[in-house]
Amino acid sequence: MNNSAIGVYDSGFGGLSVWRELRRALPDESLIYLGDGKNCPYGGRSREEITRFAEEAVECLVSRGVKMVVVGCNTATTAAVEQLRSRWQSMPIVGLEPAVKPASLSTRTGRIAVLATEHSLASDMFLRTASRYAEGVEVIKVVGENFVELVEQDAENTERAAEAVRRVIEPLLNRGIDRIVLGCTHYPFLVPQIERVISGHDIEIVDSGEAVARRVAWLLDRYELHAERGHRPTYEFLTFADEEYRLRLEQKALGIKDVL
Repeated sequence: MNNSAIGVYDSGFGGLSVWRELRRALPDESLIYLGDGKNCPYGGRSREEITRFAEEAVECLVSRGVKMVVVGCNTATTAAVEQLRSRWQSMPIVGLEPAVKPASLSTRTGRIAVLATEHSLASDMFLRTASRYAEGVEVIKVVGENFVELVEQDAENTERAAEAVRRVIEPLLNRGIDRIVLGCTHYPFLVPQIERVISGHDIEIVDSGEAVARRVAWLLDRYELHAERGHRPTYEFLTFADEEYRLRLEQKALGIKDVL
């Protein structure tokens, strides 16, 4: 048993969609969430930059005594997770990959779309995953243009967001897809907007948040790191940006924990 917190790291607000799934699945576990904020968005940055940001974030979480780190950012995972695991070999580090496997296994049309950042879609990790699990399936890669920025601005429920989502999703509707994979943890905040665009079409949205929570639970079991049953969890929010940003992180987390 170990009552230390699980650390969750993202470029900004996006990993709160993972934080939500961890909180639901592991109600006894304390969580420390670090949303970089200062360097967000990561999508157009170099691998070297992203790796440096990720190492700084994990260093911060380790200094807080976390027992495990979840890299709740697809872009940081593709750029840095191997380096992070090499540097912190004694601690479980969980990364995120787009849910290409379940989408490919369940598609009926043989065509799926993957929405992600430019960096994630071009990464070796994504290309390996698509090659391994999407054999015989057409994978349409789409950048969620301005999606991260909209979520960071708390603008996901605005007409501006609706228009941005329409521009990205509408061209997919006549391409025979029946699965849309969300390959960035910011994108679940835009699911209501995506659902409006695909309404009337037989298309399912596929996210990896629940799978990550299951993986974390498995690792807690394997390494006997579970908090004591009935442990009263604490939730802490950190950032490399300013206090206003940190408060926005906390408010967004408390606002989504039961409704997102």
